Amino acid sequence: MNASPMAPDCLSGQPKAAKLLDRAHTSGKLAHAFLFRGPAGVGKRQAAVAFGARINCQTPNEGNACALCASCRKFFTGNHPDLLLVEPDGAAIKIGQIRELKKALAFPPYEARHRVAVLLDIHAMRREAANSLLKTLEEPPADTILILTGDEAGDILPTILSRCQTIPFFPLPYQQLAQTLTTEDALSAEESFALAAAAEGSLGRARDLLKHDLPACRREIAETLLAHTADAPEAVEKILTLTERAAGLKEALPDLFDLLRLWFRDLTITKVGGAAELITSRDLLPFFAPALQRWSLEDLAARLTSLDRADKQLTRNCNRALVCEVLFFALL
Repeated sequence: MNASPMAPDCLSGQPKAAKLLDRAHTSGKLAHAFLFRGPAGVGKRQAAVAFGARINCQTPNEGNACALCASCRKFFTGNHPDLLLVEPDGAAIKIGQIRELKKALAFPPYEARHRVAVLLDIHAMRREAANSLLKTLEEPPADTILILTGDEAGDILPTILSRCQTIPFFPLPYQQLAQTLTTEDALSAEESFALAAAAEGSLGRARDLLKHDLPACRREIAETLLAHTADAPEAVEKILTLTERAAGLKEALPDLFDLLRLWFRDLTITKVGGAAELITSRDLLPFFAPALQRWSLEDLAARLTSLDRADKQLTRNCNRALVCEVLFFALL
């Protein structure tokens, strides 16, 4: 990281979190424990490390970290001896990890003014581990700041909530997230915006969708649907090919259904004369005209219903290939 941790590239799109953290730092009365809480993939981990760098910067620039001193460089690379990161071991943080953390906290900071312990995804922490952490939250060691991160919908013990200053994080603005994807992931503006909207402002989720190549898969499905009719002999082979590819997505299949749902929603909005800025599937704009000519409002509603039905079937552990096959024939 080359810029100040409190600059836009670290807390961009999080003005409330930036304001609260700035106030906490400049007041000279740092809380002993913070909870960064909000959706997954919006930069809570990066912000936690950056805040640790800020409060330990050797040559601060107007209160912000310089990002150049030895302390900043060690924090940003994850190599500072006084930066302790605890993340889930498998699905959850376990009690053994908390015990190891408490042993490490028994010693004073090695070189920093404030040792920073970052515990990630505490909503997934096992209950016995959470209970073990409570004593440390109540009476933290001197010169130690604990920063916990958790999803907004996750189950966090009230006793932990009451011992932390909560810093709220929110979904990133679509346009801002799209710019990041365009710059860092070499996507077109249309692809980036569609991905940002599908990910509901989460950079982490956007990259998960991209990792499974879901935007390209959706485009192939749209192209196939519009190139064939249900009674065309060649449609069967095309649908079976799509079925094999989609079923192979496994746990990512519901995300593909979400992307398809957004497209049919956008077609419905356009059909009734909705504002162009409401359209999120901008990467599929070349397909809008033929789709709107082919499908009526009733047709679009029926296809949205088919997607909802397919989603429910997946939750009941129905065979993925069969669900996809039935769905794609229904979407023709």
